[in-house]
Amino acid sequence: MKTTLTRRAATALLAAASLAGLAAAGPALAQTAPKVKFITSEGNFVVEVYPDKAPKTVENFLQYVKDKHYDGTIFHRVINNFMVQGGGFDASYAQKPTRPPILHEGREAIARGGPKNTVGTIAMARTSDPNSASAQFFINVKDNDFLNPTAQSDGYTVFGKVVSGMDVVNKIKSVPTGAGGPFPSDVPKTPVLIKSATLLN
Repeated sequence: MKTTLTRRAATALLAAASLAGLAAAGPALAQTAPKVKFITSEGNFVVEVYPDKAPKTVENFLQYVKDKHYDGTIFHRVINNFMVQGGGFDASYAQKPTRPPILHEGREAIARGGPKNTVGTIAMARTSDPNSASAQFFINVKDNDFLNPTAQSDGYTVFGKVVSGMDVVNKIKSVPTGAGGPFPSDVPKTPVLIKSATLLN
């Protein structure tokens, strides 16, 4: 009888421990990184973004996705062995209206353990003013350490990475480029269109 009770007690303890483990894992499982699928004229790719690393930047980006801002825009700046940039102009090179720019989160994102400007990461494009990013983004196609924040430079805010379809991004980076619209160089000779950008989760 004593042995039986001990086994039952052990079984109950194991069951309780398993339930506790599942409960503890629940919030972690619920915090899955949001993913956005881009359907382009060159193929599809998916990026995941990190609201725990760059919350303002991710909120801003996802709102543009939800508003369908990126649908019908082009990759207007493509530089092989550097990055591909898009999200601001339509196929006629008309700049789409945006919301007010957001505060730069480059240093904060790195301090929170966020990714740097390495191959496949997505970051916000901006002017020389670090607090000027609005809708445009770029995807690094090589490790661009010089774009990371330093004591002397604000750098660029990385807020996610490509998790599938990097072959499509590499295809985009290799398209022939030249002058186009208001830009003197680096514009795909055949427009690379973002047909849609959709939040998956």
